[in-house]
Amino acid sequence: MTCQGILQNTPFTKQIRHYKKMHSFISFIIVLGVLIFVHELGHFMAAKLLRVKVLKFSLGFGPRIIGRKLGETEYILSVLPLGGYVKMLGEGADEELEPEDEKRSFATRPVWQRFAIVLAGPTFNLLAAVLFFFIVFAAHGIPEALPGTTIAAVSPGSPAMAAGIMAGDEILSINEQPVNDWDKLATTISQSKGASLALEIKRGTEIIRISTAAREEDSHDIFGEVTGKRYMLGISRKTEVRYRDGSLIEAVTGAVNQTVMMIYLTIMGVMKMIQRVIPASQMGGPILIAQLAGQQFEAGWFNLLHFMGVISVNLGIINLFPIPVLDGGHLMFFSIEAIRGKPLNESAMEMSQRIGLALLISLMIFVFYNDLVRIFTHH
Repeated sequence: MTCQGILQNTPFTKQIRHYKKMHSFISFIIVLGVLIFVHELGHFMAAKLLRVKVLKFSLGFGPRIIGRKLGETEYILSVLPLGGYVKMLGEGADEELEPEDEKRSFATRPVWQRFAIVLAGPTFNLLAAVLFFFIVFAAHGIPEALPGTTIAAVSPGSPAMAAGIMAGDEILSINEQPVNDWDKLATTISQSKGASLALEIKRGTEIIRISTAAREEDSHDIFGEVTGKRYMLGISRKTEVRYRDGSLIEAVTGAVNQTVMMIYLTIMGVMKMIQRVIPASQMGGPILIAQLAGQQFEAGWFNLLHFMGVISVNLGIINLFPIPVLDGGHLMFFSIEAIRGKPLNESAMEMSQRIGLALLISLMIFVFYNDLVRIFTHH
């Protein structure tokens, strides 16, 4: 047995693994619990504002752990922490209402009010993301990428590797022209059209000179999609970020911009998966979220808050997809009702709900499968 194998099986390392698992579990409960609460709170607040009677507010599904009735609403904590629900009067198709309750029923409200109540859940998730990012920027600082030309990695088989360029090298000049900005460096390499390039490189305390030439290759966007051809050396930038103190206005602006960017990336990411640009194997479920949450928790509260902002955007946007059983599916039905002047017939609604539920269960099974494959292929 190797030393590494011995170390991996000591009581101390087992305790560390147990500690990390507990971190992941606790972080998962914090992240999902807060985001589900925020989502359901949106529905709850909108219903209360429009004077619709709320019967139950539940965090989680399945058998209840604890519950208490306050006023007309029963507040419940249930066993399965993968969702939640707000049950309103008049949501059930066969529900019989007392005459005095009809005016407080969800079913009897105008389409725009039902639309607003359902839309409030995803909207609260997006607003929560802005809040999480704001807290990070206001308390930790505004992130800024530092200028620099330090190399993070060299691609195998690239011109840079053939020339002896290494990760950690800092490019000082190219063709005797000083460079301290990566964009300028990349532009100069791209415009070289394969001509010889004279690089002055700082490696530790040593200054070395290397001659090489760029090679025309496919360029890719952040989703890995080919966007064209470009001359490249096969080097990637080492990004260094500093956090500077900023005003509250800058923190708010940065939080809104970050949320908008995450909305765009979430939508584009799903589109690229549909187009098969991004492999479906990259999709993750609760196990991956737990692992990532644990890592962010260990890195610090600011990292965890930023992660919660990202997941909150994902949750809000995915819930808006026009799939029956999701909020987006209900919004689609309300839109059709508003256009037709009457709702779809019950058989069409039931069939679409069954299809939506089947799709959702299939997706859950698939992401669980992906999570398990990641676990067993990395151990």
